[in-house]
Amino acid sequence: MLLRDILYKVAIEQVKGATDIPVAKIEFDSRKAGEGDAFVAIRGTLSDGHQYIDKAVSQGATTVVCETLPDNAAEGITYVVVRNTHAALAYMAANFYGNSSESLKLVGVTGTNGKTTIATLLYQLFKNAGYKTGLLSTVKIMVGDTEYPATHTTPDSLTINRYLRQMADQGCDYCFMEVSSHGIHQHRTSGLLFAGGIFTNLSHDHLDYHATFAEYRDVKKSFFDHLPKTAFAITNADDKNGPVMLQNTAAKKFTYSLKSIADYKAQILENQLSGLLLKINGQEVWVKLIGTFNAYNLLAIYGAAVNLGLEELEVLRLLSELESVSGRFQFIVSPTNVTAIVDYAHTPDALENVLKTIEDIRTRNEKLITVVGCGGDRDKTKRPEMARIASSMSDQAIFTSDNPRSEVPEDIIEDMERGVEPQDYKKTVALVDRKQAIKLACQLARPNDIILIAGKGHETYQEIQGVKHHFDDMEVVKELLSQLNK
Repeated sequence: MLLRDILYKVAIEQVKGATDIPVAKIEFDSRKAGEGDAFVAIRGTLSDGHQYIDKAVSQGATTVVCETLPDNAAEGITYVVVRNTHAALAYMAANFYGNSSESLKLVGVTGTNGKTTIATLLYQLFKNAGYKTGLLSTVKIMVGDTEYPATHTTPDSLTINRYLRQMADQGCDYCFMEVSSHGIHQHRTSGLLFAGGIFTNLSHDHLDYHATFAEYRDVKKSFFDHLPKTAFAITNADDKNGPVMLQNTAAKKFTYSLKSIADYKAQILENQLSGLLLKINGQEVWVKLIGTFNAYNLLAIYGAAVNLGLEELEVLRLLSELESVSGRFQFIVSPTNVTAIVDYAHTPDALENVLKTIEDIRTRNEKLITVVGCGGDRDKTKRPEMARIASSMSDQAIFTSDNPRSEVPEDIIEDMERGVEPQDYKKTVALVDRKQAIKLACQLARPNDIILIAGKGHETYQEIQGVKHHFDDMEVVKELLSQLNK
């Protein structure tokens, strides 16, 4: 493809060199740049791609897209100066891969909690309805029935468009995609045509990246601001930030709610460990998912499916077939009747929701033991809040490591312990080793007790000092409970 075609819609400030030249591929990692490539110099949080322009050129790149023209610009190389290389990369990637988002119906899901569940269950629902479907999520990427590993909530622009191209080529009708605040802020979704957007909720998260909560909210809102008038925008009316998302969107506006008047309204009739009985827009449906937070997720899914053309009663039937998402309120019951729940809850709001759900389904005689940690190199302000919630809402709270990354695990736990209320001190214990923490929970549990292991969910690793070690919460608790039952 010619460079001039790849640059369509890119905000260009200056061009030095020819644009009628072929481009082999686009790269933003100088180590991967090769003969005939276009290298896009991205300013990241840890490094600046502008420092590696010479390296990319020496390896054969013939085009450089940058925000500042190098002082030593090489002869015979085309330099394209743009306002923002993140945005430029997104539009270039979309053009290079034939604007694949226009060949299917792409729906983005954003918010603090619930993104993975909603996107994954929409994928599951439309697949069960007989459609060929794609998924871009934290847990995995699906192109039809083919699974690929996921590395980020919202992948980089090249990865997104490459998978969308595969989906379009394989005849996918729909793609459901998690849209993170990082992804929006870094323009990873620019250049994509969305058929719809869903807002789940907004709570304390990512304040290590966004300067303020208001900035975090406004970044989420900008996703809806850019939806076309042909799209739909569905928001949670029970979240105070829900209506804000719709203020400036050109898309068709819809709301869902458990508490107030909305386009999609539900009432929880039964809430058990075996599932939920819901009344959605006047029709009853039994689903296998658990908890109030999943009632909200299912309402968003219902609204999206109806907007995408499925008949309402058919959607209810399909909702009843859905299975829970990996690491989202997954549970096992041991032979001694100890229930162990694994959940990805890694924000204060998500943890509180899970604990409230457990409170709703327990008979009050069972003891609740919560194992929880906080990630290193991430928002430190939520650590004491996570500990406060865990210790106040559990009979026993065990603080441990999550993914400490480059931080000292003891320091993270110390940050958490600052949030424990005096009356809850005696209910807490700290164990740095996550397996030992889970083992202690299993040893403390008696028949009918409940163990919640929060924070990692679907993750199958623990990252310590830059090294990922295999660690699967569900795998570990199954093993430990089976050993104790022998």
